[in-house]
Amino acid sequence: MTELVLANWWLLVVALIVGIAVAWWIFVGNRKTKVDRSAKTDVLDEGAERAKRNQALIDKPSAEAGSVESKIAAAEAEPAPAPEPEPAPAPTPEPAAQAAPPVPSAAPSSGEDDLKRIKGVGPKLEKLLKELGISTYAQIASWSEADIDRIDAQLGNFQGRIRRDSWTEQAKFLAAGDVAGFEGKFGSL
Repeated sequence: MTELVLANWWLLVVALIVGIAVAWWIFVGNRKTKVDRSAKTDVLDEGAERAKRNQALIDKPSAEAGSVESKIAAAEAEPAPAPEPEPAPAPTPEPAAQAAPPVPSAAPSSGEDDLKRIKGVGPKLEKLLKELGISTYAQIASWSEADIDRIDAQLGNFQGRIRRDSWTEQAKFLAAGDVAGFEGKFGSL
């Protein structure tokens, strides 16, 4: 066997070179995408620019920190004034009318409804609605467009959910006890 290898070593070397060339052509030479080194440096420069801008925002002292430090320095520099006696509280006049009318309620059912059954209402939103005085399906079902606008403005991060999830339509089904109609239109409860 060694005599055969010694007699044909040049064929083995040629086969090895051909094998390397074929492997290079398959893995490297046949690429369809090429890497452009000049474009890559532009991207890196743009990223460095963004990083510098972000770092400047991070390093910038906040307005609150400056005001707190100045308050502390001012408090240390001045002696505390003697407390003055508090005057008797003046009676506050009662407002004639509230700024926002109360939420209309159409014959509220006994107690409170589980508002989480309405698609799009979770525990946090249910708590927020109850803080606004909304606790029944009948109340939601009787909302007018003006009521929807007024309540939607008070929902904070949940704004837009009332119309997007059709709460009034869902509440009409649930207030009427029409579970089959609700599930037919909005899916299972």
